[in-house]
Amino acid sequence: MWPAHFEHRLRDWNLLRDRCDGNELDQALLDINDWWFRAPMVNRYLHWDDWQKWPDPWQLLADDYYCDVARALGILYTIRMSNSVYTSVCLVQTESETLVLIDSGKYIVNWCPGQVLNIHSNPIAIKKQLDSRVFDNKIG
Repeated sequence: MWPAHFEHRLRDWNLLRDRCDGNELDQALLDINDWWFRAPMVNRYLHWDDWQKWPDPWQLLADDYYCDVARALGILYTIRMSNSVYTSVCLVQTESETLVLIDSGKYIVNWCPGQVLNIHSNPIAIKKQLDSRVFDNKIG
């Protein structure tokens, strides 16, 4: 169940990050992916062409609107704010969805709940890509 109040979402998100810091990478990514897949979805909230105006993680949780792009952004923020070490994290737009690629595509999340995929087993055609470092100013 997705927390109805901002304070509860914020607390649950913090607990998620704390729990993931103690897990193996595969389990942490699965937990992050599954947590964000609980978010209630809307058709459109964020658009790729406006990426410079996307909300910071706290505003994203406060707004409580999640399209495919917003959920991917939430996943990216959660990964970047965890204590785990990743060589790279980026958002990619494909023909049909927005995905989060970790460690140069070794792991793919925001595909579906309950799964962390591997780019080698599921080739994807990338239309646009944003490295997570472009959001460093939003997460401090």
